[in-house]
Amino acid sequence: MTAALVVGGGAAAGCKAQATNGAPVHVTKTSLSPAPQEKQQRSSVSNGTRDEGDDGSDGGGAPSPARRAKPAAPADPVLYATGAQGAQIRELQARLRKLKLFDRNPTGYYGPVTTASVRAFQRQQGRTANGTVTSGTWAALRARTSPPSQDELYPPTTLPLDDPDPRCLTGRALCVSKKSRTLAWYVGGRMVSAMDVRFGSAYTPTREGEFGVTFKSRHHVSTIYHTPMPYALFFSGGQAIHYSKDFAARGYSGASHGCVNVRDKKKIAALFAQVRKGDKVVVYK
Repeated sequence: MTAALVVGGGAAAGCKAQATNGAPVHVTKTSLSPAPQEKQQRSSVSNGTRDEGDDGSDGGGAPSPARRAKPAAPADPVLYATGAQGAQIRELQARLRKLKLFDRNPTGYYGPVTTASVRAFQRQQGRTANGTVTSGTWAALRARTSPPSQDELYPPTTLPLDDPDPRCLTGRALCVSKKSRTLAWYVGGRMVSAMDVRFGSAYTPTREGEFGVTFKSRHHVSTIYHTPMPYALFFSGGQAIHYSKDFAARGYSGASHGCVNVRDKKKIAALFAQVRKGDKVVVYK
């Protein structure tokens, strides 16, 4: 059977027919055989799961997102590297110091010194010496060191304290080390406090030896240099332990005229209140 379609001006098959001049369109209905399907719908597999459709769908008509394989996690991920900072870096430095691989006090900043120390530890352990702390490096370091104490994490001085001179371990003694540039206050062999200090230059050196505090002067001013010497504890002629505003501002770039300068005002104030006339002062290298 054939179908006769009368359309003014012609119309595309499958579109809604409409006369161009407003006249009705006459369609002669005939029986048509169904058009063959382009693709036969794919059946489900025997285990009940739905096949993925040809258009990227899950078989239900809706497209599914592209499936991508997740990258494998690194076997030994990096935890800390140069530029990192915080409490964990301070702990890292304190643990390395326990192994004598970090020769200064913890700062909490991962810089070149920390990188070199980590590299040295990795070489000791036969690991890749790249200077970055991986999960394996951190586990190995923790296994070989005990948890650092509060004093080990936050030491009282910038540089590590030197071993005390034996003379410092009896009685009341101000133990001043030129090597570590620190002052430690000992009472009965127990360290009470410690602080950073600096000394005189090569032209005005700080004397070494065992002395005693001769007198104290809270608001002292030098009669020679006319500079303030707050919290002065005199121990050898005009040489004294005292607070230095210049030391606090310039650090070790300057020097005293022979005195032992302290840069932490609160610490020297507390020390001044505790020290008595006659207490030992031991200055050594």
